[in-house]
Amino acid sequence: MKHLKLIFIACLLLLPVPGHAADDGYGYPIPGSYEASIIGTPASLIPEFPAKIRTRELVLHIFPDRQVPPIFFYEDALHCTFAYQKQKAPLVFLIGGAGANDRTSNLLTMMKAFYQAGFHVITLPSPSTSNFIVSASQSGVPGDLTEDANDLYRAMEAAWKQVEGDIEVSSFNMAGYSLGATQAAFVAKLDGERRVFNFRRVLMINPSVSLYNSVTRIENMLKEIPGGPKKQGVFFNRMLTKFSQYYHYGNFVAINENFIYSIYAEKLFSHEETAGLIGLSYRIGLAGMVFSSDVVTNSGYVVPKNRVLSPNDSLFDYFLVSSHLSFFDYFNEYLYPYFQKQRPGLTKQEYIASLDLRSIEGYLKSSAKFGVMTNENDFILTKAELDYLRQLFGERAKIYPRGGHLGNLEYKENLAYMVAFFK
Repeated sequence: MKHLKLIFIACLLLLPVPGHAADDGYGYPIPGSYEASIIGTPASLIPEFPAKIRTRELVLHIFPDRQVPPIFFYEDALHCTFAYQKQKAPLVFLIGGAGANDRTSNLLTMMKAFYQAGFHVITLPSPSTSNFIVSASQSGVPGDLTEDANDLYRAMEAAWKQVEGDIEVSSFNMAGYSLGATQAAFVAKLDGERRVFNFRRVLMINPSVSLYNSVTRIENMLKEIPGGPKKQGVFFNRMLTKFSQYYHYGNFVAINENFIYSIYAEKLFSHEETAGLIGLSYRIGLAGMVFSSDVVTNSGYVVPKNRVLSPNDSLFDYFLVSSHLSFFDYFNEYLYPYFQKQRPGLTKQEYIASLDLRSIEGYLKSSAKFGVMTNENDFILTKAELDYLRQLFGERAKIYPRGGHLGNLEYKENLAYMVAFFK
């Protein structure tokens, strides 16, 4: 698959690039927001890292007495990756974006960059993954920033407890990207109250400002296909048919951020359907999250209540049902009703407002430990939200001219800035 990506990028780089890309001094070469988000960084522009680094897998039993559903027999513990120095060094926790496990490519690249710079590193899977939902989520219902922060903090404490006798740490730090970036802000606020780590620096990479608004924009990408919203159903079903030929339905809960490029390289869609591909990829990732949560909580939302799925059961029908559920279905029918029961009197608008950096603005303003990195053409942000980040973080906001959503995360200049931020 990598050779296909290199050939595609080489062809792309032969295309004319708008003048500003050559004049602004920033060397990331892909101007299109959607294309950058899918293709990522050309291999020649990713730094070289040590061939071998000291790592080990952390297997964390967060809830040792929890009964794991048979279909998730392989998710009996939370899996994190630990890279460590021989000498005393700062430690940085890294939180992945939606669907990212602890060894997804973006996290591994960041881990290598920090390790090369002399940091201990612990990577954590996203609370949206089946591994986290089954093994580390208190409620089993992902999407609430306060609840997810509590779960992440508990996982960090467990990871630290497992390694603290093996390393010396000079300071604790944290970074996250995309959903993980927004979650990092809430984790830091929680740490300000509990003071287990006293994070020295926290870097948010391509965060949303309003989680609800950002996901709305991603959902709306399905409407940007040829023919507009009227053709959405046809496009969706056609792409799912192609997808079924490429990826086994039984593994749909394991889809991560690499999936989007994989089907791009297989040419399962046209250039005009690029935005739709991003929207579809998000929807399929959401399907895995919804399915996992429904099984763990026995809610009866997708799988009939009290139905016990075995490892040999086909997930085909559940995939079809789950993949046609939008974020708005999940929010209105599952997420909000669950937390409304936990917080009597909570209105829908109040809940949406709680999924927003502005709900903890006072804390973010009061601390100089925070920094943010994002791109002018990141499609999950409006111009007003981008301006808000500039205003909120001032000189600690690094805004690149292009890169889409996470497309330039592995670019050498971006990685150098990340490392420098923590020095």
